[in-house]
Amino acid sequence: MKLTDIYNMDIYSDAGSRLGEVQDLILDLEKGEVSRLLLTKWKNVRGDVKGALKAKSILYKNVKNVGDVVLISAPTPTSIPGEPATKEEVNDLSR
Repeated sequence: MKLTDIYNMDIYSDAGSRLGEVQDLILDLEKGEVSRLLLTKWKNVRGDVKGALKAKSILYKNVKNVGDVVLISAPTPTSIPGEPATKEEVNDLSR
């Protein structure tokens, strides 16, 4: 599967709730992996980057499966739709 195939896919929790759709991705180029799925286009994020990441993104480590939809696990209610952005992620994005 190509990364471009993930764009506009619906995102569902393993509890069956639709959370939105993939609008953009954040890549960790050093590790060569997807870091986060964004529920909004990155170009629309303004001001509070950390808050936007927390409210409008999902850590890729929570993805259980990508097929017709993206299925994510919900380990804790506060981790969905996003988890707190780490200082490193915010610094990487602001470059």
